[in-house]
Amino acid sequence: MDIREATAADAAAIVEIYNHFILTTTISFEEEPVSDAAMRQRIAEVRDAGLPWLVATLNGKVAAFAYATKWRARPAYRFAVETSVYVHKDRAGSKLGSTTYKNLIERLRAAGLHAAIGGIALPNEASVALHEKMGFRKVAHFEEVGKKFDRWIDVGYWQLTL
Repeated sequence: MDIREATAADAAAIVEIYNHFILTTTISFEEEPVSDAAMRQRIAEVRDAGLPWLVATLNGKVAAFAYATKWRARPAYRFAVETSVYVHKDRAGSKLGSTTYKNLIERLRAAGLHAAIGGIALPNEASVALHEKMGFRKVAHFEEVGKKFDRWIDVGYWQLTL
């Protein structure tokens, strides 16, 4: 496995991973598939903000990705980020997620950031376990704040002080 910074050339592979979650799960609150062009723009925005967007590759093929975005827009929030990690559906349970996420967290620490926040659509035992394994602790629970596939979904927030 190799973990590296994502480039625009990775957009199609990232879309392949991410659109599965959009179309078949409540893990993402997006409801429409993301295009390659839109993903290239998202990668550029994260990178332009000075934040990491990583891909994990196996045999040269993107199998997971993780990134951080600004938590909020106001200046005092500049040391806090929201983190995300996604693993190809065929690689679930392979430790790719934890290895990629750990690398992301290390880069955030090295960059001098102070807080990482992971939002999790609930229930999602795998994501909760991953975050808690990485040292995150649950700090908030919002009831029925999203609606997808005709059902209301809770969201929990886990925080890691870096």
